Amino acid sequence: MNNNKTIVVDVRTPGEFMGGNVAGSINIPLQEIEQRLEEIKSLGPKLILCCASGGRSGQATNYLRSCGIDCDNGGSWMDVNYNFQKN
Repeated sequence: MNNNKTIVVDVRTPGEFMGGNVAGSINIPLQEIEQRLEEIKSLGPKLILCCASGGRSGQATNYLRSCGIDCDNGGSWMDVNYNFQKN
């Protein structure tokens, strides 16, 4: 999961993101996903989405996949952070 081609997108609010996040992740709140679709498409070949528990990132993952974007729901940002540190 942790490689140079994987980008982590955190879909929590900016306030939540500032309280802790995966190092190097990008904050695009769930409510901005649709408006920032072109930006998201340009991020890279593989995206991992995260949030506080996996609910919002699951919604974002479903939407982005329906738009043809290769992405996975990583669940909570703490789980994603742990997996990146482990690898």
